Amino acid sequence: MTLWFVFALMTVAAIFAVLWPLSRRGRADTGGSEVVVYHDQLAEIDRDMAAGIIGAAEADAARVEISRRLLAAADRGGREVPVQGSLNLRRTAAIVGLVGLPVIASSFYLALGSPRLGDFPLAERGRVADANQPLTNLVAQVEAHLEKNPTDGRGWTVLAPVLSRLGRYDDAVRAYRNAITYAGDSADRRADLGEALMGTAGGVVTADAKAEFERSVALNGDDAKANYFLGLAAEQDGRKADAAALWQKMLAKAPADAPWRPLVQAALVRVGGSVPGGVSAPALPDGAVAAAKDMSEADRGTMIKGMVDRLATRLKTNGDDVEGWLRLVRAYLVMGERDKAMSALADARQAVANDADRLRQLNEGLKNLGLDG
Repeated sequence: MTLWFVFALMTVAAIFAVLWPLSRRGRADTGGSEVVVYHDQLAEIDRDMAAGIIGAAEADAARVEISRRLLAAADRGGREVPVQGSLNLRRTAAIVGLVGLPVIASSFYLALGSPRLGDFPLAERGRVADANQPLTNLVAQVEAHLEKNPTDGRGWTVLAPVLSRLGRYDDAVRAYRNAITYAGDSADRRADLGEALMGTAGGVVTADAKAEFERSVALNGDDAKANYFLGLAAEQDGRKADAAALWQKMLAKAPADAPWRPLVQAALVRVGGSVPGGVSAPALPDGAVAAAKDMSEADRGTMIKGMVDRLATRLKTNGDDVEGWLRLVRAYLVMGERDKAMSALADARQAVANDADRLRQLNEGLKNLGLDG
């Protein structure tokens, strides 16, 4: 506020410095006129002669010369009419400049500026987020902001999943709880809170985590994350049939391109269930299954896709592996990529076309997958 007052004072001072002369009455230009000077010189000659300083002859000669100059100056003055400014016009210009300039400037600022924008404290100006900063630095800035603004629900909503990715599950649990408190309850937030609680327990669906998943399903019965982890809770409790039933229900209602389908299908295979539609999910090695338990849904989906891609690459160099071809076709069907499944089927038949036994084995396997042998 003080800075703006100083700027305003400087502006007013500058305007007065320029406009003050316009408001003053002009003085007659007689003191500096040549005619007046020459009149003064003639009077001076008379005084000098009366005082005996100069003689009569010298005085006459001086008078002649000064008179000649006086006549010339008078003649020039008669031809050059001095232009005199109007006092009223100057005062009007001064008032317009003094009042009009601030009004015009204020109008432009109100139209183009942001008069309602709050002041940005100097201490905060050096803390603007930089996309090139390490993630931990950005998280620290957000946490510092939330320390001063603990009711910022949007801030907690943004911070919570980042803390989970960083493995700070205890802090993530706190952030999700605050997001629910200050940003509102939702199925997604309850499911995310349950997953963070699992993180604090090393991947085990604890009673607290299960309660959050159940709250999520109560808000949205089709929440994929909550339903998947409720099935996982049943599996961990030894109720594999319940887990399989829950996951089968999810797959039956899910669209073919749901990104989490491979994960649920793999889980069904793990508990001995069957995928709706008669298609079995691609089996994963035991080591991969163990590693998948500690991954997020996106990471597990990426892992499964990578395994399928590696299988396809291997079969391009070793086309005699009928079981490999069947696993590849089955995997593409499970992933909802039917075009790739049909392409792999054609490649498989071409690869074993010269071996009757392998071709028969392939056709029988395709029939089991529900494809025309």
